[in-house]
Amino acid sequence: MIALSLAEIAAIVGGQTHDIPDPSATVSGPVVIDSRKVTPGSLFVAFAGERSDGHDYAGRAVEAGAALVLATRPVGVPAIVVDDVVAALGALSRAVVARLGTTVVALTGSAGKTSTKDLIAQLLERKGPTVYPEGNLNNEIGLPLTALRATGETQHLVLEMGARYIGDIRYLTGLVPPRIGLVLNVGSAHIGEFGGKEQIAQAKGEMVESLPEDGTAVLNADDPLVRAMASRTKARVLFFGEAADADVRGENVHLTDDGRPAFRLHTPTGCSDVTMRLYGEHHVSNALAAAAVAHELGLSADEIAEALSEAGTLSRWRMEVTERPDGVTFVNDAYNANPESMKAALRALAAMGKGRRTWAVLGLMAELGDASPAEHDAVGRLAVRLNVSKLVAVGGREASWLQLGAYNEGSWGEESVHVSDAQAAVDLLRRELRPGDVVLVKASRSVGLEQVVTALLENATEGEVAGR
Repeated sequence: MIALSLAEIAAIVGGQTHDIPDPSATVSGPVVIDSRKVTPGSLFVAFAGERSDGHDYAGRAVEAGAALVLATRPVGVPAIVVDDVVAALGALSRAVVARLGTTVVALTGSAGKTSTKDLIAQLLERKGPTVYPEGNLNNEIGLPLTALRATGETQHLVLEMGARYIGDIRYLTGLVPPRIGLVLNVGSAHIGEFGGKEQIAQAKGEMVESLPEDGTAVLNADDPLVRAMASRTKARVLFFGEAADADVRGENVHLTDDGRPAFRLHTPTGCSDVTMRLYGEHHVSNALAAAAVAHELGLSADEIAEALSEAGTLSRWRMEVTERPDGVTFVNDAYNANPESMKAALRALAAMGKGRRTWAVLGLMAELGDASPAEHDAVGRLAVRLNVSKLVAVGGREASWLQLGAYNEGSWGEESVHVSDAQAAVDLLRRELRPGDVVLVKASRSVGLEQVVTALLENATEGEVAGR
């Protein structure tokens, strides 16, 4: 964070100072919510959670070098006390970014936010210092923490914004107003909370409503609900997609023999060919979205194509591909799941596994409400249509819906199996995997299916693999 005196911070957040001998002392280090991550000059923010209370670690944080604690009660060390720590953190981020004058890029969407954020970051870093979220810090706590990492040298601040309810994105854009706002898609994620896609579109469109007249709304021309958001903004509109009228578009989209997307990139300033390192055709839309942002900020078509062709995955457990010494390939996409991302991952598995035996280890897609049975059933059916060799449905009733969909689509029988948990999936795969198999692992975060990949990579020996 930029250097601020303790008195300045107190004024910004409207808090009371306690146990501060020198109000002119400065916070010059990062803002952290984990006392183990404190470095000299840090601001430690004490949150009271369900399992632990950050106030109990305030003394430890100061001993480790924190210059200040932001808290809701005095803690016996230098602190600013406020009624609402979340609101104070947001106010601090708003004030700091306003002082910097950096270009703020914000994105939202039902699927692909984190992958697209990673692509945008890798493109914009070619233009200058860029700050972006680690993982998917996209809520009222994570977004300010990301924004407060910006310094006087930061040229671009990329922010991911998530929403569970109408008004969430309006709140986040109020904290750090973007100049460029990107909406990727409107899908089924959190449909249980929102009640329908129209409500999701209403929430996501708050992004473009926040933009100034001299800003830019970057919208997906291939998604009718996103395209319609053009009428909700006073900013200039830039469309991306495969549609013929998209300003930044992809043509001749196809997959390489190993499942990597390739296409011809068209921008208003030129054309260039892209072959990505990432896996799955769904990354084409993500790449075009990132390309549109990069074009808006001055990169040429050749620069964009080169960067997209070199870009990798910055966030864990998003189509993370690892090959074991015995030739078994794992696709770890276990961070989260919704119907759109689940289907995209299955299509990527089918493309990667041509001529090989493929496994789909799938679990719960959360927060789907009344649509949950039908959506899980549809994913199971798609696995059959894509000729996935084996479906392992992990968990409770949602997993049974996955298996039932697969069974009813193709009478799979032995090709689909329902197991109780991640360990049962590990035990099954340990017995049955063969060299050359491709294994996709995906479910909502609460299922913890990344444990499957971790166990099978850490404990694999030649003797454990069938056929060796």
